[in-house]
Amino acid sequence: MEPTKPSLGILDNGNCEPLKATIHGVALVLAAVMGAYNAAAWLRRRQSHLAINATIYIAAVFWEQQHVAHHLADCFPSTSRAAVGMNGPAPDPAAHVRAA
Repeated sequence: MEPTKPSLGILDNGNCEPLKATIHGVALVLAAVMGAYNAAAWLRRRQSHLAINATIYIAAVFWEQQHVAHHLADCFPSTSRAAVGMNGPAPDPAAHVRAA
């Protein structure tokens, strides 16, 4: 018989989603600050490594935004995933009831 491996609940889908969203939100803010610094430094000094850094950090901002949105969608299961990315509330299924 094989010994059971210890498990961290945070690693499972649906567990600790607000914490996961917060962690990715902090990473998003940090990437944005570092990207802004590197972009400003590149505009001032025109060193190629600063442009590369700025590009990577700006890409990380978009990457982390997707993670935050994913975890927030799991925080609110009543909201459909399709409505999370749209500018409006989720459609109301009761609005499409047939008249008798």
